[in-house]
Amino acid sequence: FSLKELDGIFPWLVESIFGSLDGIIVGWNLRCLQGRTNPTEYSVALDFLDPSGPMMKLVYKLQAEEYRYDFPVSYLPGPVKASIQEQVLPECSLYHNKVQFPSTGGLGLNLALNPFEYYMFYFAISLITQKNSPMTHHVSPSNSAYFILVDTYLKCFLPTEGSVLPPPSSNPGGAIPSPTPRSPAVPFTSYGMHHTSLLKRHIAHQPSVNADPASQEIWRSETLLQIFVEMWLHHYSLEMYQKMQSPHVKLEVLHYRLSISSKHHGSPAQSSYQALHAYQESFKPTEEHVLVVRLLVKHLHAFSNSLKPEPLSPSAHSHTASPLEEFKRVVIPRFVQEKLYIFLQHCFGHWPLDASFRVVLEMWLSYLQPWRYAPEKPPQSTEPLPRSVSEKWAAFIQENLLMYTKLFVGFLNRALRTDLVSPKNALMVFRVAKVFAQPNLAEMILKGEQLFLEPELVIPHRQHRLFMSPTLGGSFLSSWPPTITDASFKVKSHVYSLEGQDFQYKQMFGTEVRNLVLKLAQLICQAQQTAKSISDHSAETMASQSFFSWFRFTPSETNGSYTGNDLDEIGQDSIKKTDEYLEKALEYLCQIFKLNEAQLTQMMMKCGTAQDENGKKQLPDCIESENGLILTPLGRYQMIHGLRRFEVQYQGDTELQPIRSYENATLVRLLFRLSSVLNERFADQMDVLCSREDFVGRLCRYHLTNPHLIQKTRCSPVVKDRTNQNWGPRISLRFLASYRTLTSLLMIYFVASWFSIGPVGCTFIILIGYFLYAVIMTFFSEGWKPHEH
Repeated sequence: FSLKELDGIFPWLVESIFGSLDGIIVGWNLRCLQGRTNPTEYSVALDFLDPSGPMMKLVYKLQAEEYRYDFPVSYLPGPVKASIQEQVLPECSLYHNKVQFPSTGGLGLNLALNPFEYYMFYFAISLITQKNSPMTHHVSPSNSAYFILVDTYLKCFLPTEGSVLPPPSSNPGGAIPSPTPRSPAVPFTSYGMHHTSLLKRHIAHQPSVNADPASQEIWRSETLLQIFVEMWLHHYSLEMYQKMQSPHVKLEVLHYRLSISSKHHGSPAQSSYQALHAYQESFKPTEEHVLVVRLLVKHLHAFSNSLKPEPLSPSAHSHTASPLEEFKRVVIPRFVQEKLYIFLQHCFGHWPLDASFRVVLEMWLSYLQPWRYAPEKPPQSTEPLPRSVSEKWAAFIQENLLMYTKLFVGFLNRALRTDLVSPKNALMVFRVAKVFAQPNLAEMILKGEQLFLEPELVIPHRQHRLFMSPTLGGSFLSSWPPTITDASFKVKSHVYSLEGQDFQYKQMFGTEVRNLVLKLAQLICQAQQTAKSISDHSAETMASQSFFSWFRFTPSETNGSYTGNDLDEIGQDSIKKTDEYLEKALEYLCQIFKLNEAQLTQMMMKCGTAQDENGKKQLPDCIESENGLILTPLGRYQMIHGLRRFEVQYQGDTELQPIRSYENATLVRLLFRLSSVLNERFADQMDVLCSREDFVGRLCRYHLTNPHLIQKTRCSPVVKDRTNQNWGPRISLRFLASYRTLTSLLMIYFVASWFSIGPVGCTFIILIGYFLYAVIMTFFSEGWKPHEH
């Protein structure tokens, strides 16, 4: 096809592949395409969209002629859209000189993108716009064609070995020209100073673009990464959006808003901020979204760690270092650190308190451990001890201090609100504790906190603006600030740039966080006791169940209480795993925070003694008072989350209990009326019989009195003592309304019919058998009763 025809086909083709921005057209649905279910389509799609495949050849062919395609600003992430609509240009150079205003006014803003940018914009944003596509819940995200393509593009344009492959072209050595600068229709303010991109910086000193192939190589790598970061991570809240702007920009934006509101009462700024509010309420990252971000984080660590060692001579370094090597040096702090931190904060604060948080947790832990993706191999050792974190990572830890400390506190707050008896929640606590317990890691984090807390020295060349926005600028090498050797200033700059100058830092190894860790340790001990209690209860229940229990005629136990938990359905193996995870997590927390063993022993003893007389169920934390037991704040927390509860039992007349699900309501009412008539008519005779001291009196006392009315447990944590009411001897026929009793009787009548025994004869046999059972139980029950003095 000719270029003119390809120019018209290209936007339609991109939308046909990745779907429309509004989500109506699904496209090829790459996120649901897997090789296991659709091998042919899977293979064709990967070959067609490969970095050296037909689609990218089309992109480079159009790129050479500097074609431009409009991308609506309304489909950009909320903060970017609000910024552009308010005439504030985002700091990312991706948007510079690309905003196009229609001739009618400020509605319908577009970005004029070159073919490579247009293709990658659609590819990246399809992860967000197509999240409601059908059948996504049946697909493993890590095996989808989309996930594989992300990995392929990262390996191609951000290679850990060698350089970026040149674009496939019929003209060898042909370069991709940089985008032509376009002047916006309305002047923009900016987060920082306008800087040229890396490509423009390189070609400024050379006569032609073709003379420097490295510049186009870096342009593709930089553009790809910027698009991925902007589309996947630029989703923070309105408050954070305001805080991330430097003071002089805030003044310019405020001046602009005042001028706009004085002319137009419609206030586009107000409408954009309202839209941003609505966007933040609706934005909920999916597990697939987080998995793709984790893939990006892991690859960037490998990409950054593939940096060649610096030469001894600084002058040699300045002449020999390639643009790709310089890109590796600053790729994480300049592109990823800020937005990933805010994205993680959003997930920590808004993700549901369930086991699906594991994907966010693993993505966070992947970023915290760049040494896992270093090219050097760990030394072979026969000892199972974890490898110590090398001192060379101290700079990374210090420059990412909030990633370790503040997010750890955020995880503590989540862990304190989850049910640690669940094996999946216990596993998450274990994973975090294991990572932070790596040898030398806690010491380096503590060193970073000490550097941040050092008093600031007044140095003339340091400007206050650098504290607020040290990463301002267009591209990663444009106007890079001079090298700062002061480690304390680096840590302060990192913290203040992410949280603002007035940020009140909470020390990870301070008293407040240590108290949170002690609370978590206490919850771990309680969860271990609860898991053990559930395990014992499940074992007893399984042992007590038998076929002959269906033939009992005694009333069902209606006063017992039971603490339910998902472990009842999971099984004993998961209970053992929970105990192992919690035990190791507690051990790691002791190593990290140097917890006192005596204090932990006392805590565990306190958890072990908070059990009832049977030693099986634990009472909530409470204190004794003249009015009974009063719950402490910890006890209320335990009851709210189902970790502990009182054994609340019915204390009234057993005949007046609510009708149970295993009882027939009509029979319960009829039998109650019959029992009431018999008890009223024969009350005096039953009193006389039960007062006798002979065998007949003992037999009547065993069957006509309720021993449970004499020995009562506490019915609530508030009432200390309750006077028990004795209703005297009486007949209770309610057990005949139980479906289990009725089923047992029907089975007995059915078996008796096989032996030619009629209903009358069978009833007589049942009464004789029960009478013999009652006589035997009367003898034994008298022997079990304690002596009364």
